[in-house]
Amino acid sequence: MVYYFTSEVVQPPVTLFMGIDKYENEDLIRWGWPEDVWFHVDKYSSAHVYLRLQHGQTIDDIPSTVLEDAAQLVKANSIEGNKMNDIDVVYTMWANLKKTQGMEVGQVGFHKDKDVRKIHVAKRVNTIVNRLSKTKRTEQVNFSAEREQRDRNEREDKKKLLREQKEREKAEEKRRQEEAEMKSYNSLFNTSNMTSNTETSGYDSDDFM
Repeated sequence: MVYYFTSEVVQPPVTLFMGIDKYENEDLIRWGWPEDVWFHVDKYSSAHVYLRLQHGQTIDDIPSTVLEDAAQLVKANSIEGNKMNDIDVVYTMWANLKKTQGMEVGQVGFHKDKDVRKIHVAKRVNTIVNRLSKTKRTEQVNFSAEREQRDRNEREDKKKLLREQKEREKAEEKRRQEEAEMKSYNSLFNTSNMTSNTETSGYDSDDFM
């Protein structure tokens, strides 16, 4: 099961989501999308909140208002962090999450620490938490099926782009050939390369020794 929250601080609105427990979090860690940004309270146990980026968007493109919503949601869903002021929330792309043997359920590390961002949260802002809570909905999700469908769509998109590229290259090659043929044709009929009858007077093509 997954909790979904709608953040309307930007238009169109964006969706934040998280697993209902550590086992759902484990599935999200395993079956997340490359477009997902992961949020968690730094150094304390908390929910794993995700934001799915749009095509072409990067982690640096996330508006500050959306980052604040995600950070407040993470803080509100941390037993320890919710009671504290001046905490940090870390966030990074899903692909940077590292899961190794021996880690507890829901526990993760990072492949590259330099790719982890931080946002400081001075205190809980109830107006933000309450606004997000009013949009909360719960859905049953098949994480593996969703990821497989996403990957299937990506493969189809890549095949389509490859076909279109080949068609463009084929059309360009045809255009080049036609241009080359036209240049060759024009050169045959260039007047500077033609000989007039007056220039050949005194000669008969039927004459022979």
